Amino acid sequence: MKRHIAGLFFFVFFLAQPLFSQLQPLKMQDVPRVMEKFLSLHITNKELSTALVRRSFKIYIEQFDPDRSYLLEKEITPYLSMSEPRAKEILERLKHHDYRDFIALNQLIQVSILRAENFRNEWVESFVERDGEISLSPSPVNPQFATTEQELKERQKNRMVRFYSFHKARSKLDTVDRKHKVFILFENKIRRIEYNYLFLTQEGSPLPQDRIEHLMALRILKAFAKSLDTHTSFFSPEEAYEMRLGLEKQFNGVGVIFSEGIDGIAVADVIQGSPAAKSGKIQVNDFLEDIDRFSVRAVSFEDVMERLKNKGREEIILGFKRVDPVTQKEFHYSVSLQKQPIVMSEERIQTAVVPYGSGIIGKIILHSFYENGDGSSSERDIKEAIRSFRQKGDLLGLVLDLRENSGGFLTQAVKVAGLFVSNGVIVISKYGQGEVHYLRNISGRSFFNGPLVVLTSQMSASAAEIVAQALQDYGVGLVVGDKRTFGKGSIQYQTVTDPNAEIFFKVTVGRYYTVSGRGTQINGVIADIEVPTPYAPYNIGEKFLEYPLASDRVSAAYVDPLSDLDERTKRIFQARYLPFLQRVVSFWKKMLPTLKQKSSERLAKDPNFQAFLKKINAVHSRSSSLPVNMVDEPVVIGIDDLQMQESVNIVKDMIQMEQEAQEVRSDKESLLETGS
Repeated sequence: MKRHIAGLFFFVFFLAQPLFSQLQPLKMQDVPRVMEKFLSLHITNKELSTALVRRSFKIYIEQFDPDRSYLLEKEITPYLSMSEPRAKEILERLKHHDYRDFIALNQLIQVSILRAENFRNEWVESFVERDGEISLSPSPVNPQFATTEQELKERQKNRMVRFYSFHKARSKLDTVDRKHKVFILFENKIRRIEYNYLFLTQEGSPLPQDRIEHLMALRILKAFAKSLDTHTSFFSPEEAYEMRLGLEKQFNGVGVIFSEGIDGIAVADVIQGSPAAKSGKIQVNDFLEDIDRFSVRAVSFEDVMERLKNKGREEIILGFKRVDPVTQKEFHYSVSLQKQPIVMSEERIQTAVVPYGSGIIGKIILHSFYENGDGSSSERDIKEAIRSFRQKGDLLGLVLDLRENSGGFLTQAVKVAGLFVSNGVIVISKYGQGEVHYLRNISGRSFFNGPLVVLTSQMSASAAEIVAQALQDYGVGLVVGDKRTFGKGSIQYQTVTDPNAEIFFKVTVGRYYTVSGRGTQINGVIADIEVPTPYAPYNIGEKFLEYPLASDRVSAAYVDPLSDLDERTKRIFQARYLPFLQRVVSFWKKMLPTLKQKSSERLAKDPNFQAFLKKINAVHSRSSSLPVNMVDEPVVIGIDDLQMQESVNIVKDMIQMEQEAQEVRSDKESLLETGS
């Protein structure tokens, strides 16, 4: 199964906050206002240009047709190979708020959708006539646009076969009727996207004019935002809410996660500690039958979700059906649930300990850098984890696992890194006008200063890279994992967590660097000890994305220049902060050749790791055919996997080396005392 690095999302049953539900739909007159806002904030692009025009149309096309199964090459060549004179004409029209060229492109997309529907209907009719026989296997996505309608027909068929293969591996398709249900489900899912472009409701009726205008403005702004650079984005309210959940790890609801399958709307998960979990009744794979006694068996997935989001109710009654997998007997039940704030603790942090010598080694998996108004944060959770470790024994060493951590709040990255260093610069940020700011740890002491490994992968990005490289710069920890991390070294201003925001976006406003002056942009964080992860064979990283910022560096700040502070604050820092700056620890750098050799020898003798290496070498041979930043196999990241095991072994080596060095120092001190 192919998997985008952004992850796979089910619909989480929550009640949307008022700031998302009371927003006015977008109007075309909003487009120039928002575009001007982007240009005023962006680090490099300060005015609309023909280059941005070309990018915008390319992105508009790719957002609709990423797998090249709708549009013909000859249809989109005028947009993808736009001449300079035509780009200038469009630029002038856009400056005068004339969006006819985007409207014409959308009309072309509408024609391609109707054509695709005919192709699919033709193939499904043939499938039914063949009594449900499918002998095809899905073929890889072709990165080029089709040159003939016959190619398009094959690509639409391939999409359905991929969808069928996915459900065949997860459901019992033992009758023609059940096989046919797969294609009905496929069509329902596809229509949600297609009907938006056709400006139709899910029932096939025309959308009201204000909704059409909203969708058109939304798509233009999405294309324009993404044209500025790969991380600038414009969000719908629904997308913004999902992003807010990821940043804050908290929402208001009952804690049921639903997914749509061929047998109906099923429970995909129940969030630990939620009202649904506390009821003790709801189980994964139960089917939703009714909401407040209203049957949802013949209701579209969208309408069901809208009913679940009923914003005026604190209580909701859900009816479910459970089918015994052996006897096929059905059990029906109802449960009344009250909304409450739910903290997604399982997505925040995982911990475990390994006994070693006279103490323990702690393992922390941090999934993102989060913070919410109730005091929950990644810094606080890591502190609590370290405290809990110390209650279990002498904490000799630590592994901080950031392999699938794609970032979050910059302030939290600074605070987390600050747990392992005393006073000093963690992040240097540089903005569009060249102004430089320094984000510092001023706690005066580290929370843990023993042997530390930061475990990373090509999936570690943004704030995760800040922490990994800052600790590497100061020499207080070693970076272990894939050869390099993702390579996102840019800073985004976002409105997603702003309670007063009327529109939702993030825009790249600066670059960040760690205390050494190195930026992680493009290059990522280079591992001290390379221990490949399952992501190693794939084309993952900033350098594979379109329109990334270039990499650069600034002056190091091991001696903090205090140049961004006013005179009064500077005098205070000179007296109370500068004398206690974190010094660079050189010990682990000196020990690195030995640590590398020990790790290499250990992995060479480990049959499990050697089998893993053979597997990823085989994956590498086919990964070049995949779109960038995508993997084609499930990736298991856990508290006891091969990479974590080796990281713990490296920490054990570090503990031994540190103890030996202390013994040597103790012996030298004893000799000096004896000599005196």
